[in-house]
Amino acid sequence: MLVDVLVALGVVAELVCVAGCVAMRNVYDRLHYVSAGTTVGPMLILAAVIGKEGLTSAGLEAIAAVALLFLVNPIVVHATARAGRSLDFGDVEPRPKAEEQE
Repeated sequence: MLVDVLVALGVVAELVCVAGCVAMRNVYDRLHYVSAGTTVGPMLILAAVIGKEGLTSAGLEAIAAVALLFLVNPIVVHATARAGRSLDFGDVEPRPKAEEQE
């Protein structure tokens, strides 16, 4: 029963992340939901797999897959944010504050 609850929570977490990506206006707001979509849901699914399979080869493969998602996600999100900033502003450097422009 606990495995079913964890899977259901993982699916709900992913659906919330998808809804957030659809509802947000720009790429920077969407990145927050993309990040959560690669951490919260997969961790719940991983807990369900380990609860059902234990530390067999299936459980270890699930751990490796979620670990890869967890480690690569910040790199992908950062690169996407830089690409979005480059498209929006022409560069990735910080914009000067209003006081510094005068």
